[in-house]
Amino acid sequence: MYTGQCLCGDIQFEYDGPLGPVALCHCSQCRRAHGSAFSASAPVQTVRFRYVAGQDLVREFESRPGKYRAFCPRCGSQLYSRVDAIPGILRLRVGVINEPLEKKAAQHVYVGSKSDWFDITDNLPQFEKTERTNDPH
Repeated sequence: MYTGQCLCGDIQFEYDGPLGPVALCHCSQCRRAHGSAFSASAPVQTVRFRYVAGQDLVREFESRPGKYRAFCPRCGSQLYSRVDAIPGILRLRVGVINEPLEKKAAQHVYVGSKSDWFDITDNLPQFEKTERTNDPH
């Protein structure tokens, strides 16, 4: 069981399933949304994700047709993204999880648009786009 929350704590959740591979996304939208060089997220099963508090506070922004980014309107914490094409999966922002993940990042995606001020110095696989996975395990 994983638990998590936004920065202010108004939105809290539980997830009782496996986390998929952690991807570090360097696309321009993730950089803008997170104010950082990349975002870190993992696919999770929607049916195993539930809010403990603040579900009514969650806001979603449609960043491109059919893709939504969820956040807390009070503190701005990014929570997840989802796409209409994969309705059973959320890409949970792993920074909002309370417990240790007991897994490391698996890959860098959208490295073709990464920032010029950050160098990738690890040996993780790098992809120009994303390696989509619907299998949180």
